[in-house]
Amino acid sequence: MKKLVIATRNRDKFKEMKEALSGVPWEIVPAFQFEGSPEVVEDGTTLEENSLKKARVLSEFTGCAALADDTGLFVEALDGQPGIFAARFAGEGCSYEDNVRKLLGLLKGIAGDGRKAAFRTVISLVHPDRPLQQVVGEVVGTIIETPRGKGGFGYDPVFQPLGFSKVFAEMTVEEKNKISHRGKAVQKARRLLQNQ
Repeated sequence: MKKLVIATRNRDKFKEMKEALSGVPWEIVPAFQFEGSPEVVEDGTTLEENSLKKARVLSEFTGCAALADDTGLFVEALDGQPGIFAARFAGEGCSYEDNVRKLLGLLKGIAGDGRKAAFRTVISLVHPDRPLQQVVGEVVGTIIETPRGKGGFGYDPVFQPLGFSKVFAEMTVEEKNKISHRGKAVQKARRLLQNQ
């Protein structure tokens, strides 16, 4: 079976991606399974650039096809922050809780439409011998004032998608994958992988 390397060191993200890609005719393996796999510096200015760089570096290192995503959280009242810096919003080496705390602190006193936000994921699929493919998934929602739920990771305890009463952290992995930014992008990537 062909190997597809998921270009992430985040075990939570790998678990979610592997679950969402179950059934594709590929062996799904994490980048951290390859000894000496390089730490990719995300120095692009867009999700597209960072996603492509991660996939390209891992594909070249492993000789396998590689899939990488880059995700941003764009909050209206914060002029699109944290944007592409969502994972390290509170600084290098910060925890999920640190990022959520900083976000909620910046939104203190802002109500209603000011708390509108969008999660956007770009997935790049790089094959050693095929053209680059990129897909995008997006979900719009609101940043709630107090974290809820025990599931998910990152900003899941404070992101409530439009039309839902639950935040991502209150949903099962299956529920979240059906509607989330990453879930939508992965479904598009699935269709590409089914045909390769």
